[in-house]
Amino acid sequence: MTEPTAPTILIVDDEAPLRRVLQRAVSARGYRVLTAGSAETAYDMLCAEQADAVLLDVSLPVMSGLAMYIAIVNRWPALAGRVAIMTGDPDSPDVSAFQEHHGCTLIRKPFDLQEVFDWLAAVLRQRSREAGNG
Repeated sequence: MTEPTAPTILIVDDEAPLRRVLQRAVSARGYRVLTAGSAETAYDMLCAEQADAVLLDVSLPVMSGLAMYIAIVNRWPALAGRVAIMTGDPDSPDVSAFQEHHGCTLIRKPFDLQEVFDWLAAVLRQRSREAGNG
């Protein structure tokens, strides 16, 4: 019998210190973590291997996190409910309208790590139920 592999979480943020904090914290919970500093790098990573959930910053260079969210759900529709948008300004009109239209989860920055862990646990439980594993 093979060991189940740890869920893979992709963290996308252009701020390296924040990526490192999230990477350490999420890895310590037993998840496999991939990180990217741009939407383009993240998209390439998703093309190369599957992620089980994505933490995606709104403010990214070149392509915004909101545009990246659209690219992700268009290419990998099953990830739609497993992408959380991280933002320091959840009340901005752009972010509010986007969240209302797409129904994505918003995680406020600076974030509460417990909120991140709770979100990850919930979406991964749901994924497991949908796959018939629980």
